[in-house]
Amino acid sequence: MAKKMNPRFKECRRLGLNVCGHPKAMNRAKKGTSRADKKLSNYGMQLLEKQRLRAYYGVMEKQFLGYVREAKKSKDQTGYALIKILESRLDNLVYRLGFASSIRQARQMVVHGHIRVNGRKIDIPSYRVNVGDTISLKEKSRNIKLFKENFLSFFPNLYPYLQKDESNFSGTLIRYPEREEVPIEIEDQLVVEFYSSLI
Repeated sequence: MAKKMNPRFKECRRLGLNVCGHPKAMNRAKKGTSRADKKLSNYGMQLLEKQRLRAYYGVMEKQFLGYVREAKKSKDQTGYALIKILESRLDNLVYRLGFASSIRQARQMVVHGHIRVNGRKIDIPSYRVNVGDTISLKEKSRNIKLFKENFLSFFPNLYPYLQKDESNFSGTLIRYPEREEVPIEIEDQLVVEFYSSLI
């Protein structure tokens, strides 16, 4: 399974945006270190937004292109449909619910079998979670201090499209998010324009 293993903070500085969510990611960022600091053509702006969105979710190019093609077939606006697809990935929702402190940690938790969806073990990070599905931490994994502290210290109502149950170490996707509820600073229309000649 291919995965992104590049230095996270360096990538954030290069993209000019904290795409990994770590509070110290942009501490060493200086004027001129980001591509966004340079004068970009339309293509350059589209490319930058595409790279930012990919980095937010840690998705490889081939898989990302597949998501764009799927989004274009949706009845929703293509950019919003793409965000909905990315948001409903299992690794992302494990992160949003607070089981993990980063997307990378969430992906590792899923691959190592710590996560259950509707009581069933799912170890595929890109698994698509449907509305009404419940994501929970495996019974034995609830004793792992890191996972327990992550989940219990995370603000419970941060995302209105998720319902968190601290007593059962679980959370449910109660509906798909509205675009403004997704905390990513991306102009998704530029991403769609970037791929317009490829799809």
